[in-house]
Amino acid sequence: MSEIAALSLTEAAAAIAGKRISSREATEACLARIQDWQPHLNAFVAIEAEGALDAAEAADAALAKGESHGPLHGVPLAHKDMFYEAGHVCTCGSKIRRDFVPDTTSTALARIKAAGTVRLGTLHMVEFAYGPTGHNVHLGDCRNPWNIAHVPGGSSSGSGAAVAARLTFAALGSDTGGSVRMPAHFCGVTGLKTTVGRVSRAGAMPLSHSLDTIGVLTRTAEDAALLLGLMAGADPADPTAVGGALPDYLAATRGSLSGLTIGIPSDFYVEGIDGETGHVLENTIATLTREGARVVPVTLPDQRELSAASQTLLSVEAAAIHLPWLKERPQDYGAQVRARLENGLAYPGVTYEQALRWRGPALSAHLAAVAGVDAVLAPVCPSPSPTLAESDVGGSLNAEAVIQGITRFTRPVNYLGLPSLVVPAGRTQKGLPIGLQFIGRPFAEDMLLRIGADFQRATDFHLAMPELPA
Repeated sequence: MSEIAALSLTEAAAAIAGKRISSREATEACLARIQDWQPHLNAFVAIEAEGALDAAEAADAALAKGESHGPLHGVPLAHKDMFYEAGHVCTCGSKIRRDFVPDTTSTALARIKAAGTVRLGTLHMVEFAYGPTGHNVHLGDCRNPWNIAHVPGGSSSGSGAAVAARLTFAALGSDTGGSVRMPAHFCGVTGLKTTVGRVSRAGAMPLSHSLDTIGVLTRTAEDAALLLGLMAGADPADPTAVGGALPDYLAATRGSLSGLTIGIPSDFYVEGIDGETGHVLENTIATLTREGARVVPVTLPDQRELSAASQTLLSVEAAAIHLPWLKERPQDYGAQVRARLENGLAYPGVTYEQALRWRGPALSAHLAAVAGVDAVLAPVCPSPSPTLAESDVGGSLNAEAVIQGITRFTRPVNYLGLPSLVVPAGRTQKGLPIGLQFIGRPFAEDMLLRIGADFQRATDFHLAMPELPA
């Protein structure tokens, strides 16, 4: 069973389609690991074992008749508990929505379900997706499978932890300020943050209409390409979802690094990083060079200004979304999330308007700075995962500084609306993962997936599995 759970999404789908394994066997393998790991990780909100096994049996019966429901026929998956599915409780990690049952299904989830997947349950998340660590006063904290004293990252905490521990073959997440990329970095998995507008946000819990993106956490870049190809494109339910012809994302993963140019920022992203993260960055540059890429320095516009503007948009838009509940049910928020939401009420309208209007010129300046490169390589965070204790706002005086530190390198990408792919790139001496992000041009996910897949052919960091805690 453990051998089945260790397969990538792409491998599992091919094995089921080729009848080398059954959907029931794949589902049982995931459920067995969930049973072992859940007490340690708290990665799931709901485990739907009976329904999953029934769905797997149905998938096997259909395949026996020569009927396939799609490229993910019979593959068991679980997703962040903010993607609405009609008739199923969707808590959004909160007390306020602990009994919320939507009557619609999110477009991203519906498109993956239409490819034939089996539902395992729902995954832990930070309350209303507003936090980068994995703490949650309503659900209990999610933990990092590499060391359960450490955070898995947020807000897609359960998605990162569950994919890393091989409890699900992949998971949907969202990224508004780093919520796919931080769990990917902290948990040692692949994470794709998409361009704003690449994937419909309809039916996914909103946080910031300017910044929200739907992404995936997977074992490999190839897996991310498979999921993106299923989800991407126009959607009548979301006018911001961009239409037109889509790249062949899976075909892109068969390309090489040869002839590509990768930019390394000359400042900001290389400032204040710890020694082990710096060492991983140097080793990654050496690997890219061996694989045929040209690595050059790039000077980016002031990223601190981008980060501040991103924080303005997020704070104001999140406060606006939650204003009715802040008035009617303030006691039902966790203290940390409520404080962040209330802070958003204090921004002047002029400050918010300036942050919105500057977004276009800022993106133009960024694209001019990276005109000669195919992607920019940077750390996701200055350091590996902090402990739950030192990042607990309710229990550590230094927690807010820790949280601000781990989000430094993610917010500028959100403000610009750019895609970013995180790949596992190394480990610390204590065994904690370190990921790096490749930042691309708008809608150039295919280029990032090409780079990530070739890097993963040259390395094996993405294959490492954590051991079950004693």
